[in-house]
Amino acid sequence: MQRLLLLLTSLILTFATMTQAQDRPFRSYLQVFDLNTLAVDTVYQSDDHFEAPNWSRDGKFLMFNQGGHLQKLWLESGEVEEVDTGFADNCNNDHGISPDGTRIVISHNLPETDDHPGGSSIYTLPIEGGEPQPVTELTPSYWHGWSPDGETLAYVAERGGQYDIYTIPVGGGEETQLTNSPGLDDGPDYSPDGRYIYYNSFASGRMELWRMDADGSHPVQLTDDPYSNWFPQPSPDGNYLVFIAYQEDQGQAHPAMKRVALRLYDLRNDKIATLREFRGGQGTINVPSWSPDSKRFAFVSYVYR
Repeated sequence: MQRLLLLLTSLILTFATMTQAQDRPFRSYLQVFDLNTLAVDTVYQSDDHFEAPNWSRDGKFLMFNQGGHLQKLWLESGEVEEVDTGFADNCNNDHGISPDGTRIVISHNLPETDDHPGGSSIYTLPIEGGEPQPVTELTPSYWHGWSPDGETLAYVAERGGQYDIYTIPVGGGEETQLTNSPGLDDGPDYSPDGRYIYYNSFASGRMELWRMDADGSHPVQLTDDPYSNWFPQPSPDGNYLVFIAYQEDQGQAHPAMKRVALRLYDLRNDKIATLREFRGGQGTINVPSWSPDSKRFAFVSYVYR
C-alpha cells in the first residue's frame, strides 16, 4: 500500500507540473543532435505542444505525437503530415516504428466506461496508417521497445498497484512480467543484438539507469549520481545510450518543463558525457529517436514565451 501511495503521489505531481507548464505559453522545438559535430539543428517548431520523436528506419522522416495524433515530419521537404490512426485519437507519447520499418506501435488512451476501466493500451498499425490492431488487453500499458527480430514488444504497465516492465508477442497474447522491484520501472528498450533490455528504475531509491537480460534476469545498475535519469535509448550500432537527466532529483516523477540535460553513456568504456542542457523532461526523448546510422538523434526542447 505504501508503494502504491508513493507512486500515485508522484503521478499527481507530474500531472500538476505538466498542467501548470501548459497554462504558461511556451514554444516546442524538434531538434537533431549531431554526435560528430556536436551541432544542434532545429527542424521544426510550433507554439503547440508536441513530444517524443521517432526516426524512421529509412531516415526520411521523424514521427512525433501532438494533440492525441501522430505526425510525420518529412526531413527533405519540411512537410508535416498527420498519420491515420483510425479510432485511436488520444495517443500518448509512447510510440515507435518496427525494426523492418513496416509498422507503427502506439499507446492509445482509452476512455473509462461502465464496461472498461480506461487507460493506455498498445496497438499496432501499418507505417502508412490504418486501423489499429490491439496488442494488450490490460491497462494501463505504455510501449517502449521493439525486439530486433520484430517478434516482441517491451512496455511498462501497472498491475496490482505497481508499475513494472513486461513483454508480449507483437500479435498479442500472454504478457510476461520481467521486473518486480519496489518503486517505478520504466522506459525499456532492447539492445541492437536483442541480448539486453535497458531501462530506468527507482529500485535503488533514486531514478537510475539499469540493464537486464532480455528475459528479465541479471539486473545491473548502470548509473549512480545526483540526477534523476530516464529513458535510455540504445544507438543502432550498440555503442551508446542517450538519456535525459533531471538536474534536480524528481523522485519517481518525470515532469515537463524542468532543467534537464541530454547525456551520452558510452557502452564501450562506461563513460558519461553531458551533451546539452535546456528546459524539457516529459516529452523530450521518451522513445527511440536515433538516426539509422547512429550519428544523430532527435529530441524536443521547450522555451517559455
